[in-house]
Amino acid sequence: MARVTDVRYVGYAVPDLAAEREFYIDQWKLKEVTPPDGEQGGLVYLATEGHDELYVVRLRQSGTRRVDVVALAADNRADVDALHDQVAASGCQIIFAPRPLDTFGGGYGFRFFNPDGIEMEISADVARGTARELEVGEAIPEKISHVVFHSPQHKDITQWFIDVLGFRLSDWIGDFMSLIRCNTAHHRIAFLPGPACLNHIAYDMPSVDEMMRGLKRLRRAGHDTAWGPGRHTAGNNTFTYYVTPAGFAVEYTSELEEVPDDDSWEPRTFAPAPEIMDQWGIGQGGPQTMPKPAPDAGLFITSGV
Repeated sequence: MARVTDVRYVGYAVPDLAAEREFYIDQWKLKEVTPPDGEQGGLVYLATEGHDELYVVRLRQSGTRRVDVVALAADNRADVDALHDQVAASGCQIIFAPRPLDTFGGGYGFRFFNPDGIEMEISADVARGTARELEVGEAIPEKISHVVFHSPQHKDITQWFIDVLGFRLSDWIGDFMSLIRCNTAHHRIAFLPGPACLNHIAYDMPSVDEMMRGLKRLRRAGHDTAWGPGRHTAGNNTFTYYVTPAGFAVEYTSELEEVPDDDSWEPRTFAPAPEIMDQWGIGQGGPQTMPKPAPDAGLFITSGV
């Protein structure tokens, strides 16, 4: 079957575009990129320095705070077409069928509402950006790592991502958190119980040292950790979580486990315990200090951009 192969970007609508843009550029250390014709249509595009994905965050000003779109990658146009057919056959609402995209970077793709009503895009042949080797001490993210959602049907939607989009199950934590992959990274998507919404977006740092240097920069700028530093067990990745001015959770992570992208990996189930969520147990906060989930304001309402 055709498969999704990576996460491309997340689009947000925020009530204070200037504050969100300032946070991502000055504190989070993304770079702003501009379409060649200079026409942005009120949108702000932000990329990482260490990867050639054209952009990983898209922002727009809106009186309604919401997730506009979560964009995923496919290898080629034939896979985009096949994935469209798989999504449509599953009963999900198609926003538009595969076509040349008029978004920044172009490419070929389609959009749909996932079973929870979050708008998603799958695309291929999107223009690439520029990347460079990051230097020790810069403490800036290399690339987007993974996306975690809440879902009122977290078990069913996990299986939907496996059956329809070709993800593979990596691990469960108890029966309340699934971690699924679409390449050799231990997880690119995860689901938790709750109202349909985003939990957080994670960004890969080059090392745990660079993650800690990033923590220092953010704390000195007044953006303290919501949770961390710590190290998860499922995925074995380190973490520090923060909250953007608009109230969205973001994570610096490092050393995410690599696993075989085939059926040789045997999914594990970890019994919930404090040392499972955080092996180190030294960080401040915890899941209870993260933003409280609430239904996203954009469920089953297309962003139009």
